[in-house]
Amino acid sequence: MARHGGTRGWYGKVVGAALGVTVFAVGASMWTAQAGAVGGPSPKATATAAPRSDVRTVAMTIAHASDKGAHGVNITIDDGPDPVWTPQVLDVLREYGVKATFCMVGTQAQAHPDLVKKVVAAGHRLCDHTVSHDTTMDKKSPAYRSQQILDAESMITKASGGVRPMYYRAPGGAFTPDSRKLAASRGMRPLGWNVDTKDFERPGTDAIVATVQRELPNGPTLLFHDAGGDRSQTVEALRRVLPWLKQQGYSFGFPVR
Repeated sequence: MARHGGTRGWYGKVVGAALGVTVFAVGASMWTAQAGAVGGPSPKATATAAPRSDVRTVAMTIAHASDKGAHGVNITIDDGPDPVWTPQVLDVLREYGVKATFCMVGTQAQAHPDLVKKVVAAGHRLCDHTVSHDTTMDKKSPAYRSQQILDAESMITKASGGVRPMYYRAPGGAFTPDSRKLAASRGMRPLGWNVDTKDFERPGTDAIVATVQRELPNGPTLLFHDAGGDRSQTVEALRRVLPWLKQQGYSFGFPVR
């Protein structure tokens, strides 16, 4: 699982000067956060790390397999929700009867709770993608990592109306043993990917589709994005990839837990 670095530039630009508290100002088309999210001191997590009676601990190993077995594929959508692109992605998924896992950034979920609820209502699953998408979080303190994971869990759960994330995906694959253990103790299976479509780089729809077709033998979990800029290529690629996968005999499932 290679670290996808395309998101680092976008998130690095929108992250502001200092994260003293977990308070965020969200604009109409992109979020901004204060940049202790990137390199400042580690604020104390506002969500409790203690296991709850309604949380079932899951495995802390990084999941890649599909619950549909050898001929299953998992569609995963990162970095949203976004008011322009998430509805379009949802439309394509609905058109082809596909369920996906949405790995949401906490501030994005907080800004667009209506979209989080739409994702849940459509039968998709939620995934914690941290508060501020810091792809270097594996180099930061355990307290900082805990804050990123737990606060995002709280934001996403509140935005959804009480539906908790079932997975945790570290930005850029920046997993650590302690972050995986923490996520698993909260019932969120660490989630990797096998096929990085590189859609974030906007290489063209043909290139995105070709990457899926070429790299699918690597494993069943496919990585797409629904935020961070113009995602029109992603939408069109999904419109082509989903029926192609069906034609190849694949079923659409969720990552194992």
